[in-house]
Amino acid sequence: MRPALVLNATYEPLCVVPERRALILVLNHRAVVVEESDRVLHHAHGQTALPTVIRLARFVRVPYRHTVPLTRRAIFARDGGRCVYCNSPATSIDHVIPRSRGGAHHWENVVSACHRCNHTKADRMLKDLGWGLRFKPAEPAGVAWRILGSGRADPRWIPYLEPFGVASAIA
Repeated sequence: MRPALVLNATYEPLCVVPERRALILVLNHRAVVVEESDRVLHHAHGQTALPTVIRLARFVRVPYRHTVPLTRRAIFARDGGRCVYCNSPATSIDHVIPRSRGGAHHWENVVSACHRCNHTKADRMLKDLGWGLRFKPAEPAGVAWRILGSGRADPRWIPYLEPFGVASAIA
Protein backbone atom coordinates (compact mmCIF):
# COMPACT_ATOMS: atom_id res chain seq x y z
CA MET A 1 0.00 0.00 0.00
CA ARG A 2 1.03 3.57 -0.59
CA PRO A 3 1.64 5.98 2.28
CA ALA A 4 -0.61 8.85 3.33
CA LEU A 5 0.50 12.08 4.99
CA VAL A 6 -1.16 12.86 8.33
CA LEU A 7 -1.57 16.53 9.24
CA ASN A 8 -2.47 17.87 12.65
CA ALA A 9 -5.66 19.94 12.98
CA THR A 10 -3.42 22.99 12.39
CA TYR A 11 -2.10 21.52 9.09
CA GLU A 12 1.30 20.78 10.65
CA PRO A 13 2.79 17.53 9.25
CA LEU A 14 2.80 14.76 11.86
CA CYS A 15 3.66 11.44 10.26
CA VAL A 16 3.16 9.03 7.40
CA VAL A 17 0.77 6.07 7.66
CA PRO A 18 -0.38 3.39 5.22
CA GLU A 19 -3.46 4.21 3.10
CA ARG A 20 -5.46 1.63 5.00
CA ARG A 21 -4.77 3.31 8.36
CA ALA A 22 -5.63 6.70 6.86
CA LEU A 23 -8.94 5.35 5.54
CA ILE A 24 -9.80 3.87 8.94
CA LEU A 25 -9.13 7.25 10.60
CA VAL A 26 -11.45 8.93 8.09
CA LEU A 27 -14.21 6.32 8.43
CA ASN A 28 -14.07 6.63 12.24
CA HIS A 29 -14.43 10.44 11.89
CA ARG A 30 -11.06 11.03 13.54
CA ALA A 31 -9.73 12.67 10.37
CA VAL A 32 -10.95 14.29 7.17
CA VAL A 33 -9.62 13.78 3.67
CA VAL A 34 -7.65 16.76 2.41
CA GLU A 35 -6.36 15.18 -0.80
CA GLU A 36 -7.44 11.95 -2.51
CA SER A 37 -5.13 9.58 -4.34
CA ASP A 38 -5.80 8.13 -7.78
CA ARG A 39 -6.48 4.71 -6.22
CA VAL A 40 -10.03 3.55 -5.51
CA LEU A 41 -11.25 0.93 -3.04
CA HIS A 42 -14.24 -1.03 -4.38
CA HIS A 43 -16.68 -2.44 -1.82
CA ALA A 44 -20.22 -3.85 -1.68
CA HIS A 45 -21.87 -0.42 -1.38
CA GLY A 46 -19.83 1.34 -4.07
CA GLN A 47 -16.35 2.71 -4.17
CA THR A 48 -14.19 5.06 -2.10
CA ALA A 49 -11.12 7.03 -3.17
CA LEU A 50 -8.15 6.32 -0.91
CA PRO A 51 -6.65 9.37 0.80
CA THR A 52 -3.11 10.61 0.21
CA VAL A 53 -3.35 13.51 2.71
CA ILE A 54 -5.58 13.56 5.79
CA ARG A 55 -6.06 16.11 8.58
CA LEU A 56 -6.90 15.07 12.13
CA ALA A 57 -10.22 16.34 13.44
CA ARG A 58 -8.71 17.25 16.83
CA PHE A 59 -5.39 18.86 17.66
CA VAL A 60 -2.77 16.40 18.90
CA ARG A 61 -0.01 17.77 21.11
CA VAL A 62 3.30 16.27 20.05
CA PRO A 63 6.29 16.34 22.39
CA TYR A 64 9.09 18.50 21.00
CA ARG A 65 11.93 16.49 19.48
CA HIS A 66 14.76 18.81 18.57
CA THR A 67 16.90 16.35 16.61
CA VAL A 68 16.13 14.52 13.38
CA PRO A 69 17.16 10.84 13.52
CA LEU A 70 20.26 10.09 11.42
CA THR A 71 19.10 7.40 8.98
CA ARG A 72 20.12 6.40 5.47
CA ARG A 73 16.78 7.58 4.07
CA ALA A 74 17.06 10.92 5.86
CA ILE A 75 20.56 11.45 4.43
CA PHE A 76 19.32 10.70 0.89
CA ALA A 77 16.39 13.10 1.41
CA ARG A 78 18.67 15.87 2.70
CA ASP A 79 21.10 15.46 -0.22
CA GLY A 80 18.33 15.13 -2.81
CA GLY A 81 19.33 11.55 -3.65
CA ARG A 82 22.46 12.78 -5.47
CA CYS A 83 26.15 12.14 -4.85
CA VAL A 84 27.71 15.16 -3.11
CA TYR A 85 30.96 14.65 -5.03
CA CYS A 86 29.85 14.19 -8.67
CA ASN A 87 26.05 14.84 -8.62
CA SER A 88 25.13 11.42 -10.05
CA PRO A 89 22.41 9.28 -8.37
CA ALA A 90 23.49 8.23 -4.87
CA THR A 91 23.54 4.59 -3.86
CA SER A 92 25.43 4.66 -0.56
CA ILE A 93 26.47 6.86 2.32
CA ASP A 94 30.00 8.07 2.98
CA HIS A 95 31.81 9.60 5.94
CA VAL A 96 33.59 12.78 4.80
CA ILE A 97 36.25 12.19 7.46
CA PRO A 98 36.53 8.38 7.45
CA ARG A 99 35.66 6.57 10.66
CA SER A 100 39.04 4.84 10.45
CA ARG A 101 40.63 8.30 10.81
CA GLY A 102 38.52 9.44 13.75
CA GLY A 103 35.45 10.77 11.90
CA ALA A 104 32.22 10.66 13.84
CA HIS A 105 28.87 9.32 12.68
CA HIS A 106 26.91 12.58 12.80
CA TRP A 107 25.02 14.79 10.34
CA GLU A 108 28.00 17.05 9.56
CA ASN A 109 30.19 14.08 8.56
CA VAL A 110 27.79 11.77 6.67
CA VAL A 111 26.81 12.38 3.03
CA SER A 112 25.21 10.46 0.17
CA ALA A 113 27.57 9.18 -2.53
CA CYS A 114 27.47 7.09 -5.69
CA HIS A 115 29.20 3.70 -5.64
CA ARG A 116 32.06 4.90 -7.87
CA CYS A 117 32.94 7.92 -5.71
CA ASN A 118 32.54 5.99 -2.46
CA HIS A 119 34.82 3.22 -3.73
CA THR A 120 37.40 5.69 -5.12
CA LYS A 121 37.48 7.76 -1.92
CA ALA A 122 37.63 4.70 0.36
CA ASP A 123 39.28 5.82 3.63
CA ARG A 124 41.10 8.84 2.24
CA MET A 125 40.59 12.49 3.06
CA LEU A 126 39.07 14.88 0.49
CA LYS A 127 42.20 17.05 0.39
CA ASP A 128 44.31 13.99 -0.55
CA LEU A 129 42.12 13.48 -3.63
CA GLY A 130 41.62 17.17 -4.44
CA TRP A 131 37.86 16.74 -4.15
CA GLY A 132 35.28 19.11 -2.72
CA LEU A 133 31.71 18.92 -1.52
CA ARG A 134 28.81 20.53 -3.44
CA PHE A 135 27.52 21.86 -0.10
CA LYS A 136 28.46 21.69 3.55
CA PRO A 137 26.51 18.86 5.22
CA ALA A 138 24.38 19.89 8.19
CA GLU A 139 21.57 18.49 10.29
CA PRO A 140 18.17 19.24 8.73
CA ALA A 141 15.77 21.18 10.92
CA GLY A 142 12.02 21.17 11.13
CA VAL A 143 9.07 18.91 11.73
CA ALA A 144 8.65 17.83 8.12
CA TRP A 145 12.13 16.28 7.95
CA ARG A 146 10.91 13.38 10.03
CA ILE A 147 8.45 12.67 7.22
CA LEU A 148 11.05 13.00 4.47
CA GLY A 149 13.44 10.87 6.48
CA SER A 150 11.06 7.96 5.99
CA GLY A 151 11.92 8.10 2.28
CA ARG A 152 8.31 7.75 1.21
CA ALA A 153 7.43 11.25 0.04
CA ASP A 154 4.68 11.88 -2.50
CA PRO A 155 4.83 14.95 -4.80
CA ARG A 156 1.21 15.77 -3.84
CA TRP A 157 2.46 16.52 -0.31
CA ILE A 158 4.51 19.54 -1.48
CA PRO A 159 1.85 22.20 -0.67
CA TYR A 160 1.62 20.86 2.90
CA LEU A 161 5.39 20.62 3.46
CA GLU A 162 6.41 23.86 1.69
CA PRO A 163 5.70 26.10 4.70
CA PHE A 164 8.25 24.01 6.58
CA GLY A 165 10.99 24.55 3.97
CA VAL A 166 11.47 21.04 2.63
CA ALA A 167 9.64 20.95 -0.71
CA SER A 168 12.90 21.00 -2.69
CA ALA A 169 13.87 17.61 -1.27
CA ILE A 170 10.76 15.98 -2.78
CA ALA A 171 10.85 17.48 -6.25
